[in-house]
Amino acid sequence: MNEQIRHLMAEQETAMRKGDFDAIAAAYAPDAVRYDLAPPLRSTGFDPEGLRAWFAGFDGPVDYEIRDLVVTANADIAFCHSLNRLSAVPRGTDHKFDMWYRATVCLREIDGKWLVVHEHTSTPFHMDGSFRAAVELRP
Repeated sequence: MNEQIRHLMAEQETAMRKGDFDAIAAAYAPDAVRYDLAPPLRSTGFDPEGLRAWFAGFDGPVDYEIRDLVVTANADIAFCHSLNRLSAVPRGTDHKFDMWYRATVCLREIDGKWLVVHEHTSTPFHMDGSFRAAVELRP
């Protein structure tokens, strides 16, 4: 089971780098609950068109990395956590951003296939009163 989950996460990493919206969406259950970096506070389901629009906001490919993946699984439920890196050039700029964030993904085996049913991503923020996102942090 752990290897199946690791394989799914590696496929997601590759799909992000390729901008393969369909492959990314195929990994999610229709009613998956997501707490993403971007608003709103909570999303349900997966909107490939929203992802397509997000990718269109960059010049060139998006670089994506999953590091320090830890997987815990039993017969039909699993969760994993990792540090993820996202890097791209926003459309209309000439500078690339590069940031790390935290991810926790919960999966269920549904009809013989592992699917993401819950995903939570977060960026730490400075607790100095500025509340700025701490995007300069590196593992």
